[in-house]
This record gives sequence, structure tokens and C-alpha cells, in this order.
Amino acid sequence: MISRRILQLGGAAALALAMSGCALLKSPPPVQLYRFGLPMDAPSTQGDVPAPLTVSIRNIDFPEASGDDRLLGVTGVETAYISGARWVSPASTLFDDSLKAAFAQRSDRIRVLGRREPGTPPLVLQVTVTSFEARYSAPGAAPDVVVTARAQLRTTPERRGGPIRPEDGRSVERVFSVTQPATENRVSAIVAAFDTATRDINSQIADWTVQSAQGGR
Repeated sequence: MISRRILQLGGAAALALAMSGCALLKSPPPVQLYRFGLPMDAPSTQGDVPAPLTVSIRNIDFPEASGDDRLLGVTGVETAYISGARWVSPASTLFDDSLKAAFAQRSDRIRVLGRREPGTPPLVLQVTVTSFEARYSAPGAAPDVVVTARAQLRTTPERRGGPIRPEDGRSVERVFSVTQPATENRVSAIVAAFDTATRDINSQIADWTVQSAQGGR
């Protein structure tokens, strides 16, 4: 009986010690998930008239430091991830969705060929994002969100006629850059700036693609 009681007390003491140890462990601070560049409904085309242009969008190249689900902040030569916030999906995935949404809004002029869809499109677009970050002029200041991307549009042998130059290597490219100030140094304001900048730059890329394919510059 004595030994059994000692064992019971020992077990209770071990349980109490374990519970006290758990109480000493701090839960990590909650992380809020955000997204940017929400997909926008494409306008319906009357009579289901096929778009005159078809383009294939290659996988977007993204900087390693900002391509995942963390928000990158830059102050001078120092970089750090903004704490307490993450993207709901990798930034490269959300950016890709936003670019496709921009083209969907122009479905009466151009159609994006799905990456698993058969066929060779006459136009191929490659987008390389070189900057996707919140830049601080000083610690604690409201940052500017900077998004920079290089777009290259080229033709495939199946394309017939129509400009895309120069000069006649059958490809054109352009660098796009958007700087969107955050209204304050708060995560929600910084996310809103990322959203606005992404929509802006992808709208510019979609318009430029249509204009280049049709002969404009």
C-alpha cells in the first residue's frame, strides 16, 4: 500500500510539473493572413465573339526574397520581413492570378491560353518581377510599396503578319515600375498599397501587350 501510494503521488507530481511547464511556454503571436490583387470579373463579350489575339503567359519569375508568403520590408541596405503578417498564398502565385485577372478584363481583345491547353499561341509573354517590397525612408516611417517588372512579348512561328518589332527579331520588351505610398506604417495600409500597386502594374502590362500585338508602342 505504501509503495503504491508513493507511485500515485509521484505520478500526480509529475503531471503537475508537466502542466506547470506548459504554463511557462508562451504561445506565438497570431499571424494575420492577407492577399492582394483580388481576381476581378471579366466583362462578358457579346455574342461570344472570339478574341482577335491569343497569348500564352509563362510562369512569372519572382525574387527569391519576396516570392513566398512573407512581406518584405527594406530600409536603406537592411531588409527584414514585416512581423505578424503573411500572404494567404505565395506572392508569386497571387501576382500571377492578378495578371490573369487583368487580361480577363480585356477578354474582348485578347485571350490567355491556359498552360495545359493544347495548341501553340501566336504570342508569348514572359514577366520577370525584379522588385516587390515595402521601402522605408526611415525606421517607423510610412513606406512606399515598389513593384517593378520586365515584360517581354515575342511571337511564335505560327503568327502571321502584324507588327511586333524591333526589328524584326519579333520581340519587344519594356520595364514597368509602380511606387504606391502606404497611408501609414500599419500592416493593413501596407497591404492596401501592395494591392493597388499590383493591380496598376498588371493593368499596364495587359494594355501594353494588346497595343504591341496590334502595332502600337
